[in-house]
Amino acid sequence: MKFTTWASFIILCQAVVLAEDYTVKDGPEQVTISTPHLEASIRRQGYVSGIYRQTFLDRKTGFRDAGYGLDIADWIMEPGSDKAYRDRLDKELVYRFGNAYHGKTAKRSIEGPQICTRARELKPRVVCGRDFVAIEQTFRYRTAAPGRKTGSLWTQRIVFPTNTRYFISMDRIDAVNSSEAMFLRLDMPGHIKHNRGDSFSEVYLSYHGRIPAKEFFVNFAPDEKFNYRRDKNRRPKRFIRAYRLRDPKTGKRGPWLAGMTLDPGVVYEAWCHQRNYVCMIHEFGGRPVKAGGHFQAAFVVGYFDSIDEMEKVYDRYAGHTGLEVTRAGWKLTR
Repeated sequence: MKFTTWASFIILCQAVVLAEDYTVKDGPEQVTISTPHLEASIRRQGYVSGIYRQTFLDRKTGFRDAGYGLDIADWIMEPGSDKAYRDRLDKELVYRFGNAYHGKTAKRSIEGPQICTRARELKPRVVCGRDFVAIEQTFRYRTAAPGRKTGSLWTQRIVFPTNTRYFISMDRIDAVNSSEAMFLRLDMPGHIKHNRGDSFSEVYLSYHGRIPAKEFFVNFAPDEKFNYRRDKNRRPKRFIRAYRLRDPKTGKRGPWLAGMTLDPGVVYEAWCHQRNYVCMIHEFGGRPVKAGGHFQAAFVVGYFDSIDEMEKVYDRYAGHTGLEVTRAGWKLTR
């Protein structure tokens, strides 16, 4: 194992068996993890949470993610409109609906800011094990709607096994507010930047099927098509969202990049719509939460050669919502 540390970086790699299968490199702005199968960077400053855009490298094929990042975290939200108190809201918390960006469904922010764009800085903790390396990062929300408290805690854990082309992650909210249907908004696996489908050939949604890239040449609202809602759609056996990469210059076909929610029951709503890019918003929770309670979801995100391979990996981990990590090992929990 080779690594470089800066004073401001928290890293737990001491007293670990030497592991030449991975490296951890820290710089002033990001942490970069390399394994025999993957490379990925986690930002400490700027656009934070999840895996930073175009840094997720599949060593087998040379392809990278085609969007703005993977497992990217936003606001804590709930159903309903903020119109009655919008003039008293921090502008960043205002949620406007009835448009092509957000569709017709009324939603409102409970706490903010949007982590990825407004947290500005996170302090990742790196845990080095014998055959894996993991990241844990947290953030306490610091703005809230009128009558709500600030201070709910977001926790994200990301585990990179040394023998896979995917990582396992968890996002969790420990809430200081109560809500009848609190949810967390993420990008899962992540948005797709493209010019008339030059960076991907198709999308696969386990609750819909395969969708050719041409369906995303023209903008449409999230509730027009390819939308999943727990209250309207039949729950799928597996909750998988993936896109098939291709080289924008040569047209060469690449691997599938998939984001898989290991317990389909936690998904509240999931978008797959075009708004100058393919927007893959994913909301989980949406059930009653009391102040002092929590909710969470676990994911597998990575590269696959086929849908069949995705399903086999999914079934290996299915049903879990939590993820625990120590230097001795990691485990998914229910």
